[in-house]
Amino acid sequence: MTDAKQSNAAVLVRLRRIEGQIRGLHRMVDEDEQCMDVLTQISAVTKALQSVAILMLEGHLSECVTSAMGDETVDMDEKLHEVTAAIARLVRS
Repeated sequence: MTDAKQSNAAVLVRLRRIEGQIRGLHRMVDEDEQCMDVLTQISAVTKALQSVAILMLEGHLSECVTSAMGDETVDMDEKLHEVTAAIARLVRS
């Protein structure tokens, strides 16, 4: 299995876990669970999504940016701007 496929598989595993957490949140709200318990689970889901975002960013850097470095037709300034913008979105979230 290639690195990209392994990375995608890891992301999908994490997203399935997050999907389960979201279903649990839905159930908690539906069953009128304590607000603090729901907020704790929301925090866990948020951290899990951040973890997936970092994994995706790592994959982008190692696959896309690294391969672009060897391609003289790619504008590296544009690539760097793309990565910087992605990091900025993560930091703001």
